[in-house]
Amino acid sequence: MEEMPKTYDPAATEPQVLEKWLAGGYYQRKPEKRPGAGDCTVVIPPPNVTGKLHMGHALDDSIQDAIVRQARMRGRSTRWIFGTDHAGIATQTKVDKKLKDEGKNRLEMGREAFIDACWDWTHEYGGIIQQQIRRMGCSIDFEDERFTMDPDYAEAVRRVFCDWYHDGLIYRGKRIVNWCPSCTTAISDDEAEYKDEKGHLWHLRYPLAEPVNGQEYIVVATTRPETMLGDTGVAVSPKDPEKAAFVGKTVKLPIVDREIPIFEDWHVDASFGSGFVKVTPAHDPNDYAMGEAHGLEKINIFDEHAVVVDGYGEFSGLTRDECREKVVAWFEEHGLLDHIEEHDHSVMHCYRCDSTLEPWLSEQWFVAVDKLKGPAMEAVTSGKVRFNAERWKQSYLTWMENLKDWCISRQLWWGHRIPVFYCEDCGWEDALMEDVDVCPKCGGHHVHQDENVLDTWFSSQLWTFATQGWPQHPEQLEGHHPTTALVTARDIIALWVARMIMSSLYFLDEIPFHDVVIYPTVLAKDGSRMSKSKGNGVDPMDLMDKYGADAMRFNLLSLFTNNQDVRFDADFDKQKNFLGSARTEQAKAFLTKIWNASRFLLMNTEGYTPGEPVAETAADAWMFSRLAKTVGQVTEGIESYAFGDVARSLQSFFWNEVCDWYIEVTKTRLSDAEARLQAQRNLIFVLDTSLRLMHPLMPFATEAIWDTMPASWLDEDGERAEALMVADWPEPAAYERWVNEPAERAFELTRAVVTDVRSTRARYRISPKEQLGVSIRANSDEVAEAIRGMAEFICAFARVSPLDITTGEATEKPEGSIVLAGADFDACIMLGDLVDFAAERARIEKAIAKAEKELAGAEKTLANEGFIAKAAPEVVAKKRERAEELKAEIGALTAQLADVK
Repeated sequence: MEEMPKTYDPAATEPQVLEKWLAGGYYQRKPEKRPGAGDCTVVIPPPNVTGKLHMGHALDDSIQDAIVRQARMRGRSTRWIFGTDHAGIATQTKVDKKLKDEGKNRLEMGREAFIDACWDWTHEYGGIIQQQIRRMGCSIDFEDERFTMDPDYAEAVRRVFCDWYHDGLIYRGKRIVNWCPSCTTAISDDEAEYKDEKGHLWHLRYPLAEPVNGQEYIVVATTRPETMLGDTGVAVSPKDPEKAAFVGKTVKLPIVDREIPIFEDWHVDASFGSGFVKVTPAHDPNDYAMGEAHGLEKINIFDEHAVVVDGYGEFSGLTRDECREKVVAWFEEHGLLDHIEEHDHSVMHCYRCDSTLEPWLSEQWFVAVDKLKGPAMEAVTSGKVRFNAERWKQSYLTWMENLKDWCISRQLWWGHRIPVFYCEDCGWEDALMEDVDVCPKCGGHHVHQDENVLDTWFSSQLWTFATQGWPQHPEQLEGHHPTTALVTARDIIALWVARMIMSSLYFLDEIPFHDVVIYPTVLAKDGSRMSKSKGNGVDPMDLMDKYGADAMRFNLLSLFTNNQDVRFDADFDKQKNFLGSARTEQAKAFLTKIWNASRFLLMNTEGYTPGEPVAETAADAWMFSRLAKTVGQVTEGIESYAFGDVARSLQSFFWNEVCDWYIEVTKTRLSDAEARLQAQRNLIFVLDTSLRLMHPLMPFATEAIWDTMPASWLDEDGERAEALMVADWPEPAAYERWVNEPAERAFELTRAVVTDVRSTRARYRISPKEQLGVSIRANSDEVAEAIRGMAEFICAFARVSPLDITTGEATEKPEGSIVLAGADFDACIMLGDLVDFAAERARIEKAIAKAEKELAGAEKTLANEGFIAKAAPEVVAKKRERAEELKAEIGALTAQLADVK
């Protein structure tokens, strides 16, 4: 048997273990190891092809790996599909920048050469995140990698477009879209990011064509005076009787001298501004709706770069901001600027480049969603698709209820080109699976394909089934679709999750996954969003370099709760360099504990031969019962995606129960020739089972330890597995026989007695060699009998003599003793002349006085309103925290003082 290194070094161990896994082919899809065990298929949310690992990826991938590793050990046919998304806007933007730096221009190069440049870019930078995820220990079949631009995947995308087109679900229309003037493409509503900004409300005077009740003009209020060039109406609320006299009248639009009508519409809020709302149908969604209802002209005043088009004199050629400034100046110069108010409002920004989006009237392709969203809602309300946490179910349903037709065209070159072809000779149009250059209707040769590409989310909505052979080989989906779980972020429930459900139900008549697991957003230490520019973003590679992959994974999983935002405690220096993370340091300490405990046990296996575990002692019975319950908790916890609970349960069990108690208690038996072999078997059994339970969360260290262990118990096939990751999972049913409530109760009472004795020794600095007399007054006969049954163990393990156990009323405390009160018993510990009670009383009284003095000073400071108002929030918080610490300290000291009186 190979000896374990003295210390755990992840930098040395993890690459060796990874090589073992890859060489063994353990990541690859295999049939069920155990008949009837079922299937576990997971698709990774495809990162951008040129992306890099961030903290969200690290948490997401840790969750998925835990799911897949447990399923593999349970004998299921597992398949974890890795792939990347071509990321249309992001990739094209990066390639555009690269070409610009080289003095080149996309338009001058032409479409074909530019696409070649995009492919070159993806080949150069596309493998970074794959290697980073591999380093994390994610057990993905990397030989089965997918890319949304692969030929077979592209065929699937084209098939979906053509089928929906011919089924009447895809159409082309001129509608208001969110337009990014920087990326020069449409952006869907769900991709727009809203940001609160400080702005103004400009009140502009529009002259009436004819006076109304002696009034020469009306005042409209707007946050965007530059769009007034495209106004084709003014609206008032039907609930505003003061404006009724103006309805049906017209105004002369300043600057352009266009006569436009005043009308009533329910879109108008009578309390906003002046109650008169300018209507620009080509530059606002609500205005567009009013324009449709009232037959208004739709005038687009901006080009694709949000620059004023020709025909507007001195305003033509100006950007939005320049036009705004010049329009306001014109109104002021002509006495038509009524007044300006401060006004905060929410402004849409491009999720990629952060440019302010422009509501813009343009011709685009849309998916009509009315026939799709009903079945997709029913899949969730019926429970076929379950959300974890449950509250995200309502977010999904609310979004679906308000779902509008989806704009799927993008004015890009990189991506899936829309497969619609047009004949310039006869006007023929059709969506086709194969390219054509001759018109099938008239035989003309002036045929061209649509210039636009599809929204990236259109292609990624097929991810669960287009990655598994559809439509070329639908038989490959058998047994692997629907997939088990989709682990993803909450901000793409609408962008991706909903669309996957709609498309899967339409084309396969089944849901794409059973569970949607929404992982928490990982925030910076102060609760803000992580950002490189802020200097608070943590690179997972830095964490792995410093602590190892296991420590990073375990810490992240321990943070997983149904409270969606979690703070990551990273520290940085003034130059924004990463210094460390206390919680990840603690996770590494736990790994060290596992390593050291395992090393101790494996150094004491001389003479060991495999055999059944047998509960020969009370400690064995307690340990096996606790182990059986932990097996159940961890198994159910992973199955229900309660990873934070699983991590905490494992750490508490292994550190506090296995290491601190069971190993310590059993050490003496390793020195007993008669008891040694069974003690070894029991210890190895507990260690083996514990490693199997911890493996999905911390795969590297557990695999390395298990590789050096002797066999404890064999798998169902009668053999010891080649690797821990393909060994059998400890099934709860097989451990139920070990559950022993009386044994747990007795040992927990024993632990409480021993802990009382140990804490007393520590408090009064008494040597562990000194025998202490202890009198237990139990609250019931049942408690008394349980402790009596463990008396021999207590005396030996806590160095107690004599041990007296009684029930009944409390008696007067003997002189020279202290009494520790508990829920089940009171322990009277005889200290005699081992402790100078007078000196101890003086020491404690002095400590209380010192703490009370400091507390009084802290409370006086906190009562000072000037201090609270001027001091930094963190200083105030620290002062309050110290005050609470002092109160707790005084309480503990007061209790000690009562003991020694």
